[in-house]
Amino acid sequence: MRTMTVEDILKARISTRAFLDTPVSEDEVRDILDIARWAPSGGNLQPWRVDVVMGPARDRLVEIVGKAITEDPSADESEIDIYPPKLEDPWRTRRYQLGEEMYEFLGIARENKMGRLARFAKNYEFFDAPVGLFFSLNRRFDKGQWAHLGMLMQSIALVAEERGLATCMQESWTARAKTVSAFLRLPENQQLYCGMALGYADKTAAVNKLRSSRAPVEEFATFLTD
Repeated sequence: MRTMTVEDILKARISTRAFLDTPVSEDEVRDILDIARWAPSGGNLQPWRVDVVMGPARDRLVEIVGKAITEDPSADESEIDIYPPKLEDPWRTRRYQLGEEMYEFLGIARENKMGRLARFAKNYEFFDAPVGLFFSLNRRFDKGQWAHLGMLMQSIALVAEERGLATCMQESWTARAKTVSAFLRLPENQQLYCGMALGYADKTAAVNKLRSSRAPVEEFATFLTD
């Protein structure tokens, strides 16, 4: 059987938004992290922190956040802007198109606001994935170290894909950053960035057939040869 290449894995990986309840062992998660820790890190700072929730801990967090959402659906505990305010094109259009494509796959019409809100709330259940990972940085760090964290997250996602697992990077958790940070007992000097769902993809789910588009190389790269 042909071994998957990095190219295969990059093109196969998607943001999985429906998972099976098939369990993932702690040993499997530890093994993925053990490989991903070799991600690039400028100055070898390795500034990242990863908190893993699974089993009863995962269920307690889902319950706590679910209750908080019920009590105050509009609460926003974000400390960082995931997207810049007044997003312009082409970025605004890309984001809008992805959202519309996703809800189309789910069969949720634009005017069905309650349906869309209910679907968005699935973020806070890790889309039923059995494992959640949370990523944070010490507040003293700046943009360079945020890039290091991103490389770690990418590495985790690619290793998981190679092993038949699926992931979804979840910036939505920033809206509940204080609640999650308290649950994880993060120290005050630690800033939560986002979460990641990890598990086995439900390949029968329509939403998992969505593959977001990418701009061609000519649109984002410049080659200077003279």
